[in-house]
Amino acid sequence: MTERLVGVIGGSGLYEMPGFKFSQEMEVKTPFGKPSGKITIGKLSGVKMAFLPRHGRGHIILPSEINYRANIWALKKLGVEFIIASAACGSLSEKIHPGDIVIIDQFIDRTKHRIDTFMGNGIVGHPAFADPICPALSQVLYQASKSLGIKTHQAGTYVCIEGPSFSTRAESHLYRQWKAEVVGMTNLTEAKLAREAEICYASIALCTDYDCWRDTWASVTIELVLRVMSQNIKNCQKIIKAAVNKLPKTRTCVCARAMKNAVITDPEKIPPQLKKDLKIIIGKYC
Repeated sequence: MTERLVGVIGGSGLYEMPGFKFSQEMEVKTPFGKPSGKITIGKLSGVKMAFLPRHGRGHIILPSEINYRANIWALKKLGVEFIIASAACGSLSEKIHPGDIVIIDQFIDRTKHRIDTFMGNGIVGHPAFADPICPALSQVLYQASKSLGIKTHQAGTYVCIEGPSFSTRAESHLYRQWKAEVVGMTNLTEAKLAREAEICYASIALCTDYDCWRDTWASVTIELVLRVMSQNIKNCQKIIKAAVNKLPKTRTCVCARAMKNAVITDPEKIPPQLKKDLKIIIGKYC
């Protein structure tokens, strides 16, 4: 039986966690260009892990500049079945405080300038995305966090904005009217591509501040974000370490078969090179 591989997308602190046994760094070539960086392979609590720095080593890539397709394709190529994503976010709720963690369950898309699908250029597919987060994986993450006594919210809607600037005050108030809980710049795009790649995806949202809607809290600054983020990283490391041995042995969720019946293009009409590039994603269906 092939050894299970769990992917983690986040910052550098996540693959420097205590107990992580480094094995190698891999540079994966993709049909979509270069991923954000080399993928660090190793083991945590006996589970094989693949860590990818979303913004590159040293945080050099803007949210809009991330090659999301290359990142997800590379993890799929390596055999990743689960992706645990972490990301900073701003709170849109009085109930979610800086330092809290939210296990996201829904998204609202406010992005404008990024590619978020493997479809197109000769192939049309429409996977279901009503429930964008893997319920099995998110439940494991929540239970792991709860067992550690970390202040964690089991569900929340994440507004994904383009960035790199934070929200205007008017936008922040609008998102609250939409009943969203947090705002960030990255996770939705990854979730869409992971669904097409039939990879289970869940997000550990690390709340760093109240977004600018809250008059009694200083408007968000990068200094504030970084200070709270450093505290959150340790909690995120603990959650991942506690969760990796609790993942389901068999994937029965919709993620594992998301592209079944989703591609509506006649297989004979799909360009040969595109079919080759997407073989690891839709090859069993086309």
